[in-house]
Order: sequence, then structure tokens, then C-alpha cells
Amino acid sequence: MTNKETLILVDEKDRPCGTQEKLVAHVLPQRHRAFSIFIFNRQDETLIQRRALGKYHSPGLWANSCCGHPRPEEKVDVAAQRRLGEELGFTCILTPVVKVCYTLKLEKNLWELEFTHVFRGEYEEDFRPNPEEVMEIQWISPEALRQDVLRHPQAYTRWFRLYILKHYKILFPSFHHKAQIA
Repeated sequence: MTNKETLILVDEKDRPCGTQEKLVAHVLPQRHRAFSIFIFNRQDETLIQRRALGKYHSPGLWANSCCGHPRPEEKVDVAAQRRLGEELGFTCILTPVVKVCYTLKLEKNLWELEFTHVFRGEYEEDFRPNPEEVMEIQWISPEALRQDVLRHPQAYTRWFRLYILKHYKILFPSFHHKAQIA
């Protein structure tokens, strides 16, 4: 993946309204279409990744399983499968969960102004993440993750903190339901 990637610009209802080079869209900022993926195992743990140090923003920080942007003329679900293979080396069935819009200030005068399609999937097999994208992976329970994000927010990307702190019940409904029953 390169910073010369072209993103799909969208309005507040996710309707395409143009294209822009990825880095430019993150500097201006311009709202663009994106996706985030949360992968789970049979123990209801979610897979998190520590971003490679060579990433142009948020290097070395923990994030959700996978994220990215569809290319112009590429459907979001197809792009999500493509990126999952590129970053983590596997694909699986992905189910749409929610759409989230946010604006977040990042380091180096960069912004995230995204209309994000969030997916979830399940995977149990061995896999080899792409070291140019991912420096470390970990399976973690949703509650342990939430507690760690609260204790060490600086270790996580801005968008991942937003997902965990603002959208926890939607992203982890089975775990949230179990916690209420206990």
C-alpha cells in the first residue's frame, strides 16, 4: 500500500462526491469512505494489531484487527476482504455491524474524517500478518481491552479508542449481554 492511493470522497450520507489522494484527504481533511474490521475467535476474544513502525500515521499503536479504504469503483465489502488478506494474510466471512462517522486529529497535522463501515468476522486458523503493516498481534477479551484502553489510551490509535469507548455495546453485543447476566 502506498500514500498515493485514491480515496472515495463522500457526503454525510456516504454518497460519493469525488476522489482524492489519500495523504491529501488526511491533511485537508476531506470526508472519505473507510472500513474497520473486528475479528473474533471462539472464545469471544477480538484480534488487535500493533501497527508497523513504517506506517505514515499512528505507527506502533494498537488498533482493531484491520482497517482501510475502498478504491474508487470498489465495493466496501470487497475492499475489506482485500485488505484483510493484505494485512493479516487471511480472509473470512464478514458481517456489517454499524456505520460510524468521525473527525479525529492525529499527529503530524493529519486528520481522520471518515465515514466508516464496521465489519465483524470469525477466524481460528494460523496466519502470518504482513510485517510491513503489522508488528504484533494479540487476542484479547473485550472487557480486558476496554480496561486497558481506559488505563493506557496513548497505546491505542484515536479511532480505536473511539470505537471501544463510544461503540462498545454495538461492537461487542454478546460480551455485553453476558456481563449483564452475570
